[in-house]
Formats: sequence, C-alpha cells, structure tokens
Amino acid sequence: MKALSVFSGKGGTGKTTLVACFARLAPSSVVIDCDVDAANLALIVAGKDVCCEPFSAGQKAKVQPAKCDQCGACQEACRFGAVIKTSKGFRIDPLQCEGCGVCALVCPRDAVSFSPNQVGQWMVRQVNPPDNQNWLVHAALKVGQDNSGKLVAKIKEVGEKLAIEARIELLLVDGPPGIGCPVHAAFAKTDAILAVAEPTVSGEHDLLRLLDLARHFNVKAMVAINKWDLCAAKTESIETLARERNVPIVGRIPFDPSIPRMLAQRRLPLEEPASKNTVLAIKEVWKAFVG
Repeated sequence: MKALSVFSGKGGTGKTTLVACFARLAPSSVVIDCDVDAANLALIVAGKDVCCEPFSAGQKAKVQPAKCDQCGACQEACRFGAVIKTSKGFRIDPLQCEGCGVCALVCPRDAVSFSPNQVGQWMVRQVNPPDNQNWLVHAALKVGQDNSGKLVAKIKEVGEKLAIEARIELLLVDGPPGIGCPVHAAFAKTDAILAVAEPTVSGEHDLLRLLDLARHFNVKAMVAINKWDLCAAKTESIETLARERNVPIVGRIPFDPSIPRMLAQRRLPLEEPASKNTVLAIKEVWKAFVG
C-alpha cells in the first residue's frame, strides 16, 4: 500500500482542491481528510456516509450536588478557572476544564466525578459514481473543541484498515495546515508528501517550515506552486529555496478564476470551464506525485 499526503504550511493554498482532483484521477483510493478542524472534502466529494462513530479524548469533571458540601476547595485548587460558584452550588465549565483531576484530589467528600469527553465524530463515506471505487474517511469536531492530533491518528487508522479490507493500494491524505501536532499525526506512515505553496511571503515562509518538518521525519517531499502566475518573482524564489534543499518541483498550476465557481457547484477543475492549462498542470502534478 502506498500512502501519499498533501500538506501546506498555511491554509488557503488549494491543497484540498488538489486532493479532490487526485482522488478523481486515481483508479481507486481511500481518501482521509485529516484537516479535522475545518474538514471540507466532504462538501465536494459526494456520497453516502455508511458509518458514523463518536470520538472521545480525555475526560471532563462534574460536581455531584448531592455530595458537595460547598467547601470551595475545588475552586481554589483549579488553575484553569473551570470551577464556577453559582446560586445553586458549584459547577464545572466543560470548555475550561482540562481534565487534570486536581479538583477530585482535593475534594473531601468525593463529590467530583469524571466522564469521557466526546470532542467530535468520524465518518466513512462511499463515494458516488464515477468515483465509486473511492472511499472518504472524514471527521468533525464539536463547537469549541480543539484537536490534539488524536482524532487525526484515529481516522488514519480507520482509513488504513479500510484500504486493507477493500484491497485498495492507495491512501490519499489531505493534511492539516501548519506544522503542529495534527500535522505530526498526519505525517505518520506516509511514503511521500506534496507541499502545496502559493507565491506570497507567508506562503514561502510557511512552506520552508513544512519542508524542515519533512526533513526532520525523514519523509520524501515534493513542491507544487498553485496560482504561480500571481507573482512570478516569488514563484522563482520558492523554487530556488526548494532546490537548495534538494526538494523537487513537480509543477506550477496557474491562477484560474473559474475554479471557485466550479467548486461552489461541487465540480472539480478537471474539465471546462477550467482552462486547458489548469487541467494539464493538475494532471502533471498528479503524475509526478504518484510516480
């Protein structure tokens, strides 16, 4: 099985659009949307979710009013300001609680209990024709919940198991932006990454951080520059810096104003009204990436 992952040092470079195009170009694949903080591959990849499971990470404290004697020890000990005193007694704000357990440790009445913290859910989608040899594994966080990388690791595990069971030889990963914990989790067990850059100052800066991360994890990296013609000089600068790091440039994709309109219609820029140059560039990047 080959695992190919697409990343970007920053958001908005066109990473997810390229992954959706790659999934269409692949004969069969399991696509994993690891950008769980803002998962949107499911918006354009039509199909039916055949599985939906809750996901819990850590635990949250709760005061049991029947046992609480209002001593306030938990509020004094909590360094996250999660324990709040109300007219009805003490309660714990789940958005502030870190689940550290100090409130239970200091409570003389054993009035604090813990329950699993459900932060979101993950789904498996069977993609509609003409992509019905593809599967999409995606997830969604609840409002106010953050992502430590555990949910990313979970959906990667689900996707890998699905690929084995369905005898599919290609995993396509839409990675999170940035270089934080979710990206580290998405890097696991990947054979190569495609770093999608844009010709801007921040695009160049964040791309270099991503390439440094790939070198740290000893993962093969390639670079594609999207909307390259918006600033040809910055494109040249990015390509020079990549070559200095022995990272191959696998393509330049031109700016195409038809793409946002096509995506709004849930269409991929692999046909008209996308320009022939755009379609050709995307296909060339895919050919170089998949090897």
